[in-house]
Amino acid sequence: MYLEKFRLDGRVAVVTGAGQGIGLSCAEALGEAGARVVVAELRPERVDLALEHLKTRGIAAEGEVLDVTDSKAVEALAAKLADRHGKIDILVNNAGVAISDVRAEDTTDEHWRLHMSVNLDGVFYCCRSFGRRMLEQGKGAIVNIGSMSGFIVNKPQPQAFYNASKAGVHHLTRSLAAEWAARGVRVNAVAPTYIETPLTRFGMENTEMYKIWLEMTPMGRVGQPEEIASVVLFLASAAASLMTGAIVLADGGYTCW
Repeated sequence: MYLEKFRLDGRVAVVTGAGQGIGLSCAEALGEAGARVVVAELRPERVDLALEHLKTRGIAAEGEVLDVTDSKAVEALAAKLADRHGKIDILVNNAGVAISDVRAEDTTDEHWRLHMSVNLDGVFYCCRSFGRRMLEQGKGAIVNIGSMSGFIVNKPQPQAFYNASKAGVHHLTRSLAAEWAARGVRVNAVAPTYIETPLTRFGMENTEMYKIWLEMTPMGRVGQPEEIASVVLFLASAAASLMTGAIVLADGGYTCW
C-alpha cells in the first residue's frame, strides 16, 4: 500500500534545468518511479547529454530547450507538452543560478536582475503556465527548488541577491499552495544545503570558505544531488498527498545552529 504511493507510472513530469546536478538527479528519480520525463534545459548540449544518460538507465525521456526567463517561451512549451501528452502531472522548478561572493554594495543591477530573473521570475513563469494546465485538469504537483539561503544568511560569502531570490521562491510556493489547494494542485518546495554541483564549486575549491561551510553544518559535509532528488520524488508523489505549501529543509542540520 505505502510503496505504491511513490510510483509515478503514466505521469508526465517536466524538470527545468535538468541538464546537470540536482535537476538531472530529479529527472532520474522521477523516471525510475515510472514517469515520462521532459528535460527542459537552456543549453542544447546539456539536453542531449541528459537524454543519453537517462536512456541508458531505461528511463522514458524527451528534451526541450527552454529559457525560463522568457515567459512566452515557457507558455509555448507548456501548451506544446499539454497538447502532445494530453496532460502535465508534475513540474519541478530547478533551473537556477548562483554567482556568489559579491558584496551588496558591489552588486550591479545586471547581477541582481540575473538572479531574480532566473531564480524567481522563471519559477513564477513556469508555475503560471504549467500550473494553468494542472488547474484545468483538476490535479497536479509542483516542486520548487528553494534553498536554506531563503531562511538564513550564509557565511562567509556575501550573496544578498541569491538569498532574497530564494526567500521569494519560498513565499511564492506558500502563496500558490494556498491559492490552488482547493483546485487539486499541490505546490511544495525543497530547501537544500550546499550540494556538490557546478554551482558550489567556487566554494568547495576555496579552502577557507569550504572549512566554514562544513563547520556550520552539524553533519559536517555537503549534500549530493540524489539526496535532494529523493525529497523531490516524495513531494511529487501521492505519498505527500496531504502536503502543500511545505518548504522541506534538507540541510544537514545547518539551520539548527
